[in-house]
Amino acid sequence: MSLHDRLSDDLKQAMKAKDQLRMDVIRMVKAAVLNKELELKKSLDDAEMSRVMTTLVKQRKEAAEQYQKAKRDDLAGKELREIAIIEGYLPKALSSDEITQVVETVIRETGAATLKDMGNVMKAVMVRLAGQAVDGKQISELVRAKLQ
Repeated sequence: MSLHDRLSDDLKQAMKAKDQLRMDVIRMVKAAVLNKELELKKSLDDAEMSRVMTTLVKQRKEAAEQYQKAKRDDLAGKELREIAIIEGYLPKALSSDEITQVVETVIRETGAATLKDMGNVMKAVMVRLAGQAVDGKQISELVRAKLQ
């Protein structure tokens, strides 16, 4: 079952269950996907949809941090619940060990030795991990640490 179909089916289930938060989140995801499809003028496959949803998760995490700094735990909690719903549609995130392994392999293959090579390493790592739920910031820090 494609991600499009899963979202549609889950939206119907949320409507029947009168689960307002789940309905809102699924509608938000579908709207973000539709906007990306209109922007690219093509239908998105599951990997591209995952990238859109990863962006939504990142936005929610940043918003939750801001709400927590402003001592608005109620709003931060809502953002965290939204993240949990969106992550249910994303592929299982790679562990730190798996990401480290990919980074080390790419560094060996590219022959990178200094921080000047970081851009090339990052591109290669992100291509390898396309479609996976990964945090670019975490990968960047890992690459920087390995190249120093």
